[in-house]
Amino acid sequence: MNDILNDTFAPLSPIRPRPAIAAGPATASDYALSVPVDSRRALARAWLWLGLAALIGSGLFSVLLVLSRTPGLNRLLPVADFFRVALVVHVDLSVLVWFIALAGLLWSINGSPRRPGWGWAALGLCGAGAALMSLAPFLGSGEAIMANYIPVLDGAPFIAGLLVFAAGVGVLVLRSLLTAPKIGLAFDDSGALRFGLSASVVATAVALLAFGWSFAVLPPTLAGKAYYEILFWGGGHALQFTWTLLMLVAWLWLASACGARVPLTPRVTLGLFALALASVFITPYAYLAHDISTVEHRTLHTWVMRMGGGLAILPIGLAVALGLRGAALAQPAQRPLRAALIASMALFAAGGLIGVFIAGSNVRIPAHYHGCIVGVTLALMGLVYRLLPQLGYRAPEGRLATLQPAIYGAGQLMHILGLVWSGGYGVQRKVAGADQVLRSGAEIAGMGLMGLGGLIAIVGGLLFVVLVIGALRHPRPVLAGPA
Repeated sequence: MNDILNDTFAPLSPIRPRPAIAAGPATASDYALSVPVDSRRALARAWLWLGLAALIGSGLFSVLLVLSRTPGLNRLLPVADFFRVALVVHVDLSVLVWFIALAGLLWSINGSPRRPGWGWAALGLCGAGAALMSLAPFLGSGEAIMANYIPVLDGAPFIAGLLVFAAGVGVLVLRSLLTAPKIGLAFDDSGALRFGLSASVVATAVALLAFGWSFAVLPPTLAGKAYYEILFWGGGHALQFTWTLLMLVAWLWLASACGARVPLTPRVTLGLFALALASVFITPYAYLAHDISTVEHRTLHTWVMRMGGGLAILPIGLAVALGLRGAALAQPAQRPLRAALIASMALFAAGGLIGVFIAGSNVRIPAHYHGCIVGVTLALMGLVYRLLPQLGYRAPEGRLATLQPAIYGAGQLMHILGLVWSGGYGVQRKVAGADQVLRSGAEIAGMGLMGLGGLIAIVGGLLFVVLVIGALRHPRPVLAGPA
C-alpha cells in the first residue's frame, strides 16, 4: 500500500514505441490518453485498490449467491435468507462500487490536478460507505429489498453506508466537473475520449439529481419495496448511461491498444458521445412531465434508456469490430487486452439480444442485465490491464492473463444462457431454493447450467484480482506517452 501513498515523482523511462499497426483506411483513428505522472496518478492508484476490494467482497458474497440457486447444493444453506442478503451486497459491490471506483480512476487521470483534497475525500467517503454496506449483514442487516438498480438491506447500518457512499460520489462528481479538461474545437483522438469521460461525469450528476428529486417528492405513505423501487428508478436509468459511456471509451481505447485502426473519426465519435449525453437530459423532463409514481414516468425512463443508450453503442461497436478484423495478429502484451475487448463485446451483445425477447417477470430479465453489466465489467478489466504500466506497475502478460477474460466471459455466458433456458419455462427471478419451484428436468438442467457458469465466472473474477494484485506488488518506472 505504501506505493499508493508515495509522492509521484518517479523518474521517467524512455518513451516506449507504439506497436506496429496494420494499414487501414485514411479516416482510421488511434484512440489513447496520456496518464499524468503527478498527484493524479497516486489518486488513480487508490481508486483501483477500492475497485479490487469491491470485487473481492462481491466474489465472497457471490459464492453464497450461486450456491443458493444451484440444485442439490442449495440444500446445505438456509437458502432464502442467504440468497437475498448475498444478492443485495453482491450487486451493490460488483456494480455500484466497482464501477464508481473505476470511474474515479478514469476521471482522476482525465481532469486537472486541482483540488486533490477533494479527490481523496471522495475516495475516503466511498471506501467507508462500501465497507459499512459490506458489514451490514453482520450488524443486523434489516429486510433485503430487491429494488431495481440499487437493492438494499432496509436497516440502519446498510442505509448509513449507502448514504456515506453517495456523499463520496457527490464529491467525486463535483470535483470531476470542476477539473474537467476543456475540449474546445480540437477534435483529435484523445479529445474524443476525454469528452466521453466528461460526458459520463455529467450523466452521473444527472443521476444524483434524480435520486435527490425522487427522495424529495416521494409520498410519505410509501414503504418497503415500493418506496425504494420508485426512489432508485429515475437515477438508476441515468446511471446506465454512465456505465455505457465508460464502456465505449474502454472499447475504443483497447481497440487502439490492440493495434486496430478504428474506422471512426474523432469528430464522429464525439458526436455519438454527445448524442448519448443528450438523451440523459430527458431524465429531468420525466420528473417535470409526470408524477414519479405513475406508469408514464417509469415508461419514459425505460424508453430513453433503450433508444438513447443504443444510439452510440451500435456504430462504435461495429467500428471497433471492423478495426479488430483488419488488425495484425496480437503481440504477447496485446493478447489480454484483445481477449477482454472481444469478451466484453460478445457479452454485451448477448445481453442486448436477450433483452429483445423478454416477456413477463422471469429469470430472462437478470440474464439480460447480467450480459450487459458483465460486458461493462470486462471492458473495465481490460482497461485496468492497459493502464497498469502507466500507473507504475507491471503489465499482466502470459497465458493466464489472456485466459482470464475468456474464463470469466465463458462462465458468465453459461450463467445467462442457463437463466434464459429456465426463463423459457417460467422460472421466476429473485427467488431461490424451493421458492424456484423447479418442476421438470429441463428446468433443473437450466438452473444447473446457470450455477456451473456462475462458479466458473467466480474463478475468472478471482483470477483477475490475483493477476492485478500480483502486478501491483511489482512497481515499475512509469512509461511516458499515451496509454
